[in-house]
Amino acid sequence: MTIQLTFPYPSKPIAIKTNMCDQNGHMNVLYYSQIFGEGIEDFYATTLGFSAEYFDSGFSSFTLEDNIKYVKECLLDEVVVTRYRLHRVNKKLIHLTAVMLNQKDQLCAIYETVLGHIDMNTRKTAPMSGPFLDNLYQIMQEHNQLVIDIPLRLGVKEF
Repeated sequence: MTIQLTFPYPSKPIAIKTNMCDQNGHMNVLYYSQIFGEGIEDFYATTLGFSAEYFDSGFSSFTLEDNIKYVKECLLDEVVVTRYRLHRVNKKLIHLTAVMLNQKDQLCAIYETVLGHIDMNTRKTAPMSGPFLDNLYQIMQEHNQLVIDIPLRLGVKEF
């Protein structure tokens, strides 16, 4: 499926349990955020470079904006997987996108987040530099060759 190719970093599959469902019999919106947030951790640390060593150097990221578009409901006992890609980056901002697919590879949700690169001494956005930024630009160039055929919503002027 094209979506799997354009979002190359998958999370582990997650089964929708009873405690995740609301009175409508589908997954509560709170769990979409949780699943996208937990699923991105490996991509964030190992691929993008936000490792413990990077945090120890005095830098981190803060979420500046999030958006989730709900496309298809997720029901009890379905299994979902989230898939990620780096959409855009500049010296201070990172725009990540993701999709949630069910076991039939149907698109359930689209997630976007903009992260600010933070100097933890000032707790303000700060430029990324050197090999860290070079790695992000390289990933962005690779991912931008993968055409996205779903609508994205977050438009940040600095990009």
